[in-house]
Amino acid sequence: MANHLDLEEQEQLDQIKHFWKQYGNLISWALIAILGAIGAWNGYQIWQRNQSVQAAAMYDEVEKVVKAGDAQKAERAFSDMKERFPTSVYAQQAGLMVAKMAYESGKTDASKAILSWLVEHASDKGYASVARLRMSALLIEAKSYDEALKVLGLGIAEEFLALASDRKGDIYVLQGKREDAKQEYQKAYKAFEDQSEYRRLVGVKLNALGIDPLAAENPNATKEPTK
Repeated sequence: MANHLDLEEQEQLDQIKHFWKQYGNLISWALIAILGAIGAWNGYQIWQRNQSVQAAAMYDEVEKVVKAGDAQKAERAFSDMKERFPTSVYAQQAGLMVAKMAYESGKTDASKAILSWLVEHASDKGYASVARLRMSALLIEAKSYDEALKVLGLGIAEEFLALASDRKGDIYVLQGKREDAKQEYQKAYKAFEDQSEYRRLVGVKLNALGIDPLAAENPNATKEPTK
């Protein structure tokens, strides 16, 4: 009985040796690849955290400079930040902050340059949309109406579409294109929430163009009941 068991064990060992001889290298390389991938992923996560911490620290510095009122230093700090951490959310937040400061300081070209960078490079569509809306305001101020419409025509996140339509309506009014303005204002009016202040404001604009937004929204409301 013992010899029989010894023979079975030997046979199993021989099978294992044969299997390992045939597939051992493949298994080893597969394990190395898996372990390497896990190590690379963990390393990437650590690198991402370090990048985020450094970007946050730089954002704090930009914010301090902005609060101190030094526009030139703020622009330099943001320039350094966008070079080092162009895809970070902190860089996008800092860009909007510095662009606002530049505009308020009378440096319209600097503000446009920062907003243009955000429009082209912001990884978050929400921040890119805010940059587009602010850029369109600067272009309207410069009477570059067609360019402003172009900026608002692409890349607007869904939650900002109503604001974009309202802004387009304003541009069309300035261009004397009343019908186009009506269409954009109506889009904005329908998109804003019922109790929104923006909705009321758009309603006023529609009234100025001869449209009752409530009647347009409920065409049967003013009809006499049939007898």
